Amino acid sequence: MEYTSSSVRDFYDLMKPRVMSLVIFTSFVGLVLSPINIHPFIALIAIICIAIGAGASGVLNMWYDSDIDGLMKRTINRPIPAGNINKSEAFTYGMVISAGSVVIMGILINWSASFLLAFTIFFYAVIYTMWLKRRTMQNIVIGGAAGAFPPVIGWLSTGAPITIEPIILFLIIFLWTPPHFWALAIVTSGDYEKASIPMMPNVVGDNYTKRQIVYYSVIMSISVILPYYIGMVSILYLIPAIILSLIFIIISLQLLKSSDNQKQKKYSKKLFLYSILYLFLIYILFLIDYGYRFYFGGLIFS
Repeated sequence: MEYTSSSVRDFYDLMKPRVMSLVIFTSFVGLVLSPINIHPFIALIAIICIAIGAGASGVLNMWYDSDIDGLMKRTINRPIPAGNINKSEAFTYGMVISAGSVVIMGILINWSASFLLAFTIFFYAVIYTMWLKRRTMQNIVIGGAAGAFPPVIGWLSTGAPITIEPIILFLIIFLWTPPHFWALAIVTSGDYEKASIPMMPNVVGDNYTKRQIVYYSVIMSISVILPYYIGMVSILYLIPAIILSLIFIIISLQLLKSSDNQKQKKYSKKLFLYSILYLFLIYILFLIDYGYRFYFGGLIFS
């Protein structure tokens, strides 16, 4: 394959910016919800380190998966299979920014957050990408932990200890990940089959996958309302969170009941897109509820 000269945009695209944006947001929520306040400048450095660490995970993922990325329609235009960056450049880039983000986090923020950031990069690049992804249909279930760590890292960056609150923030994303990705896997099962990736629809079929999506949607919804019952949030969070979760479950049931291929793809795409909005709105609700309680002291909702 012939390689063109690499551009800044190519290196940026290697970092999976859409995934990185979600990481930045959820880590910011974890930082804000922490009981310990830190200087805004220190908070900004922490978020930047987390963002770069997340980007480094994406780079190492694309480096290792460049062979299968070139086989799938969804990923064929990524920088390495497109011939814009060679694998050695990508690997060096990923390792340098991984080390940089972890070391700077440790020196300028704290070593607890730095350790978890390093573990998250390792988990995504090695445990998920190199080990689980090509070996088991449970790849996204276990591997989803990597995407669920950022709010915990944000929490730890303030110096606060691990309590039930960051664990719930982790749990929500951890349980959200399987239905989110399985909905996409149903639509792109042909790509995964071509690349010999054992995603659930390819291994046990669409019907089993759709049932699992419903089960996880329900369990995830339970985790989403848990914050209210431990006093982490008020009813201002609870009511819209329940409504959003019911919509998630309804769409997953529509997907389950879809009989022909056209309807199945329609509801799979619908659930995939809604799941992105859903997680964003749930975390927005955490911020709204926190802001309300901080500024108004929970005078109306409790």
